[in-house]
This record gives sequence, structure tokens and C-alpha cells, in this order.
Amino acid sequence: MTRAAFLGTPAEAVPVLEALAEVAIITRVITRPDRPKGRSGKVSPPPVKIVAHRQGWEVAQPERTADLAALVAGCDVAVVAAYGRIVPEMALRVPSAGFVNVHFSLLPRWRGASPVVRAILAGDAMTGVTLMQLDAGLDTGPILDRVETPIGPEESAGELTTRLAHLGAGLLRDRLEAVVSGVLRPLAQDETAATAAGKVTVAEAHLDPKRHHTTAMLRAVRAFNPKPGAWGRVEGLRLKVWVARPAVGEVPAGTAVTMGKAVVLGTADGAIELVMVQPEGRSPLAAIDWMNGRRGAAAEFD
Repeated sequence: MTRAAFLGTPAEAVPVLEALAEVAIITRVITRPDRPKGRSGKVSPPPVKIVAHRQGWEVAQPERTADLAALVAGCDVAVVAAYGRIVPEMALRVPSAGFVNVHFSLLPRWRGASPVVRAILAGDAMTGVTLMQLDAGLDTGPILDRVETPIGPEESAGELTTRLAHLGAGLLRDRLEAVVSGVLRPLAQDETAATAAGKVTVAEAHLDPKRHHTTAMLRAVRAFNPKPGAWGRVEGLRLKVWVARPAVGEVPAGTAVTMGKAVVLGTADGAIELVMVQPEGRSPLAAIDWMNGRRGAAAEFD
């Protein structure tokens, strides 16, 4: 049976790890070091580490990527899913079948750290998962196989990522043997079609309804859910918008008002309904409850 090392960190990597365990012997699970999390700053292990310990797999958390070559020694293939670091060329040469990456986009579109967010922001109708051979570049290696799926019109980045994780798990489960045996031949990516999916920043998740159009606002709310959360400022305080949908109504851009049982926010070219929000320092709540707490007073976005 194939001997495989696994490299991954967040929750979306877990289904891929579990699928790998069905078709290979896990020699070692490699994940990022424990890091402080949340407002408390409490040091927490990555989700992949928690699952690996539960299953009794050996876990390594190297601080340096230079240590990866030694950690993947003795395996036939190394499988990567959302590890969060670029694997150095020295390590890539160690497994006989190389490194196989489960990437959450239809490469060469959206190479990089945030493919799901970028796909939603761009209004892509389709996305998918690509099984690829890692090389020294950033998601530039040849394609082994891929599976496509439509992006739901109201699907958040978190929901889509979860769905892609399970699609990727199935793809790996079905194709790993063909990869290791050499039956599945890699095909070079079309460099002319490549796009970059850079890391997401809190600043770009800022909503400015006085300048942003309805389509852009709705995409941003979906794309930045759950991280970092689309946000605006209302009377100087940050307000996150977790769920929104199209609305009909004439409201000044940047003003949110109650219309019946809905909260409608004017945008640069129309309006959206705020469904779920989170005022600064509070838990998420229905937007209508937030407005009721303001006694129905209109909310002005700064």
C-alpha cells in the first residue's frame, strides 16, 4: 500500500487527510505550529493536528520549511491541502512520486492563498478543485486532474470551501493510485490564463455603500464570510455584515432604514437588505433586531 505524508493546517484540510487515510498508510502528518487564537490569545493547535492525534498519527510542526525534506523521507508521495507554506525544492525531490497538491480552484485560475474568496469577488460562475503536482513555484505545477462545480448565488466563502474540501477529498481518493503508479500523466498549465489569488486583508473587506455598487457589496459579504468579515462603520463604530441579499427600495446611499420587517441599505446604484450583522463588541444578530435596538432610527454608514 502507498506510504504517504500529509501536509495541511486548517479545517478544510481535514476531509482530504481522512480520504488519504482510506487509500494510503499515513507515515506522518505535518502541520503549522500552534498559534494564539481569538481575543484571548490562547495558543491553540491546528484542526489537522487535533484529528491526527485522535487517529494516532505522528505529527510534526516544523518552524522552518528547510526541515520538510527530512520529515517526508521514507514516503512514496506527499499530499498537500492548505498547508500554508511553499515547499522548498529540496523537499519536493524526496518522495518517489513527488508532492501532490489539492488546490481549491480550477488552475491556472486563482493561484495563491485565497482562491475561494477571489472567485466569489470576481463573480465566477464556476470553480472546482485541481489535483496538481507541486513544483518550486506558487501553484504553477502541472495538472493531474480536476473537478468542476458551480458557485451558488448566495454561497459564502466558508460554505463553498467546505464543499470544495469534500470534492477534493473524493478526487484524491479516486486518483491517488493512478498518480503514484504513473498512469495519470500531468499536463502543463496554460500560463496565459493564470490569475493570482493574493492573501485577504481586513482593509479590503471594508464596505463603503456610498461608493460600492450593489453587486460588489453582495459579493464582498459572501466572499469575506467567515474571514475577516465584511465591515463598515456606523457612527464611528465597526459593523460587520454577515448575510445580505438584493433589495428593492429607494434609500440614500450609505443609509440603512427599516422597511416593514427588513433592513435596507442604500448603495451607489441601488439597495441591499441586511440580514445578519454584528455591531462592534457584540455577538451576531438579525439586522432587524439591531435596528429595533436603535428604536428604528436610520443608521448612517461613515
